[in-house]
Amino acid sequence: MAEVHGFASANFDRLSELLSATVDSGEDLGASVCVTVEGQSVVDIWSGFTDESKSSGWEKDTITNVWSITKTMTSLAALILVDQGDLDVHAPVSAYWPEFAANGKQRIEVRHLMGHTSGVSGWEPPVELADTYDWEKSTSMLARQAPWWEPGTASGYHLLNQGHLVGEVIRRITGQSLGTFFANQVAAPLGLDFHIGLDAKDDARVSNVVPPPPLAPTTGARDRESPMYKTLTAPTIDAAVACTSRWRRAEIGASNGHGNARSVARAQAIVANGGHLDGVRVLSQATIDLIFEAQACGQDLVLGLPVRFGIGYALPSRGAPQLPDGRICYWGGWGGSAVIVDLDRRMTFAYVMNRMANGGSILGDRRAEPLIRATYEALG
Repeated sequence: MAEVHGFASANFDRLSELLSATVDSGEDLGASVCVTVEGQSVVDIWSGFTDESKSSGWEKDTITNVWSITKTMTSLAALILVDQGDLDVHAPVSAYWPEFAANGKQRIEVRHLMGHTSGVSGWEPPVELADTYDWEKSTSMLARQAPWWEPGTASGYHLLNQGHLVGEVIRRITGQSLGTFFANQVAAPLGLDFHIGLDAKDDARVSNVVPPPPLAPTTGARDRESPMYKTLTAPTIDAAVACTSRWRRAEIGASNGHGNARSVARAQAIVANGGHLDGVRVLSQATIDLIFEAQACGQDLVLGLPVRFGIGYALPSRGAPQLPDGRICYWGGWGGSAVIVDLDRRMTFAYVMNRMANGGSILGDRRAEPLIRATYEALG
């Protein structure tokens, strides 16, 4: 059996067994799992290796690119501004970012950006991935373009650009970039090892992801003018880019956050624990309640899957059958990672790995699902 490091409270022993088994089978190369209850860790485990040659073990402080789990951190940053009275999610984006009103976008509200219903789910072609590293250029492009569907009428997953959209609102309000604001307001005060824009000094701790085949349009994305096709191809992205320094240094608040299960679970424990963590009040209950204002429920125009989006997070629906009913919000990252924030049980669950799988759902894959079931069984 693969050795599992860290600790799991007695009721949660099954999670260690499951992680050991997936590393043994080769489904996982290296991974970490963390569960918090009432803001305290009851599971904090890791196992496996940081590289395909298995020359280096996954350590307590190993971090990796968590892809779309980053969106939950961007949302957390925006909610902090809401709580401080500086941001109204029901206000037009142009109230903070005047240029965004161009081309019929004057009525798009901040909640539409956070709930994937703005109609601006990607960049209007032509665009290259390198353009997304240039904050001024990429946000200016988004400000100029027209929405691809009537804002507020349906969701279309803002795959790569949600962090630029929400991040520019944050920058206009605070004068700080998204990564800097998150570091100053969340990561540093609470000692969280999560980064939107990674400093070179942390490169040695990064476990490179093991990519699946490059992301490409599904068979349902044959219409080159469809939101699905344009979002998935403008720009195209190969997961191997996560191993490059340009990707790591950029602040791509939809996709390039670096952390591990511990930092993901503890950051989102702010929400699960009523806005408090380690004695620090970060959010009020009124701000947390905004998350559960449903923005869309149905077939997502980009994912082609049923999703119910609140403000900043997805909410339980038939698209995530692993979840019970209740005040729960969640999201998954490309390749299999997952985070669940359960307010009824004051619990967070996070699974972060380096070997990316094909397929899966909007909440992890077949590796995450047994871990999620075991967590809820342990909670009783």
